[in-house]
Amino acid sequence: MHTQNVVGPIASALLMISSALPGWAAELQGQVSYDTVQVGDVSVFYRAAGPETAPTILLLHGFPSSSHMFRDLIPELAENYRVIAPDYPGFGQSSAPDAAAYDYDFDTLATTIAEFTEALDLPSYTLFMQDFGGPVGFRLAEADPAKVDGIIIQNATIHAQGWNPDIVAQFAPFWENRTTETEAPVRGFFAAETTKWQYTQGASLAHRINPDAWVSDQAGLGRPGNHDIQLEYLWNYQDNVAQYPAWQAYLAEQQPDTLIVWGRNDPFFLIDGVDAIQDLVPAAEVHLFDAGHFALETHATEIGAAVRRFMAR
Repeated sequence: MHTQNVVGPIASALLMISSALPGWAAELQGQVSYDTVQVGDVSVFYRAAGPETAPTILLLHGFPSSSHMFRDLIPELAENYRVIAPDYPGFGQSSAPDAAAYDYDFDTLATTIAEFTEALDLPSYTLFMQDFGGPVGFRLAEADPAKVDGIIIQNATIHAQGWNPDIVAQFAPFWENRTTETEAPVRGFFAAETTKWQYTQGASLAHRINPDAWVSDQAGLGRPGNHDIQLEYLWNYQDNVAQYPAWQAYLAEQQPDTLIVWGRNDPFFLIDGVDAIQDLVPAAEVHLFDAGHFALETHATEIGAAVRRFMAR
């Protein structure tokens, strides 16, 4: 009798506590942790949030950014998903070894990120790829399709017709014949005004863009030796163009669950690239936003909602 009288109030109390946990737990899950892991000879910094047992979303950033570009998206996803965002070598808080010690090409970069996922014991993941993240992510997907639960593409093209011809005109001479003269237009992408332009060009809601974004990126570019590192990445970007047919074949053959969230006013990558991906994956879900290259700066809430719906299917 006494036991029953005690258990009743305790059970009621526990029920009240458990009903209060989801909001409290969700707040904790949304908290971002910052850590590094050693991958070969490089230290890879990453942001992480969300339940460790939940499906993983691997966020792969673009140029000249870092995992910092996902700072507003991560809280949108972390309640129900494990969200991981690494900085590439030479970017953000990851180490930036001399070019003699690390090959700043996309094959090496993709290998580093693959080993990073192994170090974190990620058996599978959905790829979120922006800009440079496209060549990295598609290399991962092509190498081991079984690890890829789905792909999310945000302003990252895998078709020649997806490029703005004005941008191609700046890179083509450099790729054809690398000289001091042909390097000059490419080095222009390291200038502070160009970094700001990459964020603001095409952004209809420019008042939403936090200036810390381009200031942070420019600080990274301004580190000693970083221009040389980025120049190597941009020189080797031509290898990605050569890989476009292989990645197109991957999409056509594998038909992965695909979400495209795209800033329609991107000064680098055109809507033609979106149409080309849809031709390969007719079931792809597409959302276009009145934004530029870094659409998350102005539409993180909307893109987060689209990603959550996509992941819940």
